[in-house]
Amino acid sequence: MNKIVDSILKYNANREAERVAMKYRAMRENPFSFMRGSCHLYYEDWPFQDMRLNDAPAAWICGDLHLENFGCYKGDNRLVYFDMNDFDEAVLAPATWELGRWLASILVAADSLNLPETDAQRLCKIGLASYSAALAAGKARWLERDTASGMIKSLLNPLRLRRREAFLNSRTRVRKGVRSIRVDGKHALDLLPEEKARVMAFVDEYARGQVDPEFYRPIDAARRIAGTGSLGLARYVILIEGRGSPDGNFLLDLKQAIPSALAPYVTSRQPAWESEAHRVAGVQQWAQAISPAFLSAVTFDKEPFLFKGLQPTADRLALSGWNGKLKRLEQVVQSMGEIVAWSHLRSSGRRGSAIADEWMNFGMRQDWQVRLLKLAAKQAEKIGSDWKKYAREYDKSGKSWC
Repeated sequence: MNKIVDSILKYNANREAERVAMKYRAMRENPFSFMRGSCHLYYEDWPFQDMRLNDAPAAWICGDLHLENFGCYKGDNRLVYFDMNDFDEAVLAPATWELGRWLASILVAADSLNLPETDAQRLCKIGLASYSAALAAGKARWLERDTASGMIKSLLNPLRLRRREAFLNSRTRVRKGVRSIRVDGKHALDLLPEEKARVMAFVDEYARGQVDPEFYRPIDAARRIAGTGSLGLARYVILIEGRGSPDGNFLLDLKQAIPSALAPYVTSRQPAWESEAHRVAGVQQWAQAISPAFLSAVTFDKEPFLFKGLQPTADRLALSGWNGKLKRLEQVVQSMGEIVAWSHLRSSGRRGSAIADEWMNFGMRQDWQVRLLKLAAKQAEKIGSDWKKYAREYDKSGKSWC
């Protein structure tokens, strides 16, 4: 077994076997899926000794920025936004760490998108230029239906009109007027009776502390399947009463929070968070214009968990829909660059992060950009090579890894 596989197996050693097996299978599909599932490997290879790349303002980064970690969600003001949406690995670190991973993801995903390498490199330059211009402007904005364009606007339009019943029907079934979660092996898996009882008891207790306890009354729960990097962690989908059964029900997501994969590498002083869930929720609340509905840090089974409204995977942007029209991808990447910049501006001055003036100066600098583009190309090549080694080993013995 090679070093790459050893590192992956060690990192995922204590996760649930059934869902971590799904993770390993997903990582076998292509280099981009492999990249999404191996954030820790990316930072093992980061050139920490290169001071010119690490001399960047301290940012609250999501830590695992790539093309699939942008998407739509309904905010706690009930409006729909397009933003960064995964903060599990969030830390205070140089902004270039975030940007390098995002640029590398564009290059790695190019093959899956049938995108020529020269066009992928062009997208990287557009993304960096957009990020820098948004920083230099010094004002954090946001993307929703009226401010989005292109493929992002097309995604937001039908989401705004989506009926709750249609979403519920895609994840649940109704029998005699009562909903239950659809256990389909794609979005959800069964829970053992004793584990289900603990989840339901937790939600009951949580409800008692809310203004409207009946809204949170639990109806059903199951293990949730979502994402790639976090597969294998304890995660649940919970059906609650909401505004009334059957069509006013809500679905919630309860996800275990563990230390960031970046924790061994950060040198910036980190806040003394109450828990890992408070770290994730706290940075997400700083970085996004509006937080997702129900977002909060909780304790379940004596472990930190993140609690929030369920965000459908269908609300992710299907980049394959560019259909050979490069302008579509250019608009998407330009918007993503702005979103990252707005995130850094919005969280500026928070617990050690750079202030707005530093961000504006960084946006006007050019010296770091060429170097970061070269590094992203090198990293993308390394990820592709690592995936081939992983794929060979997976094909030989992957079924025995869990």
